[in-house]
Amino acid sequence: METRHRLSSRMLQWLKRSVTQAESLLSSRQSSCIACGALYSGARELALCDGCAAAVPWILQVQCSRCGRPEVCTDCSRRMDTYFVQNRSAVSYSPLMKEWLAMYKYRGHEKLRELLGRMLLHAYHLHKTAAFPGSPSKGARELITYVPLSGERRLERGFNQAQQLAEDLGGSLSIPVIPLLVRVRHTAKQSFKTRGDRLDDLQGVFALLPESQKALQDLLHFSDITLYIVDDVYTTGSTLNECARTVKAELPNVAVYGIGWAR
Repeated sequence: METRHRLSSRMLQWLKRSVTQAESLLSSRQSSCIACGALYSGARELALCDGCAAAVPWILQVQCSRCGRPEVCTDCSRRMDTYFVQNRSAVSYSPLMKEWLAMYKYRGHEKLRELLGRMLLHAYHLHKTAAFPGSPSKGARELITYVPLSGERRLERGFNQAQQLAEDLGGSLSIPVIPLLVRVRHTAKQSFKTRGDRLDDLQGVFALLPESQKALQDLLHFSDITLYIVDDVYTTGSTLNECARTVKAELPNVAVYGIGWAR
């Protein structure tokens, strides 16, 4: 009996040492930063090293209640008609953020998708602040869609970054992601155009997918709908506004909001 007791005590001590060693090993385990590859220790919400995490220009204070810009905005005051309620973006489009997006979109750095999609949660939660009257209705059914690419652009790139980010955001929030919009005409890259050229070039470029339109019309009989349109970068708001105009033309009772990764 005494021998058995000693064995049990030794076994317990061995288990305690094993657990302590495992915890120590896990806490000191090193991971690679998704953005730069530097090593860091411990579990983190975003897989970034200390340097990259500190360099993220999060938008914390919103100046323009419409577009979510962190400084004084002239684009929204110049727009004749606005069809979306408000937009919120996660970060300012700094040179570093521009580099991260280019790595993801053009250089095949697929792991950045998870990082950027996770960062979109910040933009979503900015919509929920009570500081502005345009916050989404608490009782509405929430849905997520995304800015579509033309067939030519999708073939060139191999994927739609807005769709991927929307899917990651929807998965994190358990909000359904639906394909709602289609681009019916190819346009040149908007980043190379003036504000006036963007407005002219985007008119009539989007349409609703009939099956998704019908599903939303049916849903409206039972619930209000808050629709978030996801894109990677909000520049002047022309793309989001045209998407929202297309939605509101057929579904006027849907409240349209924008979620962008960068502003």
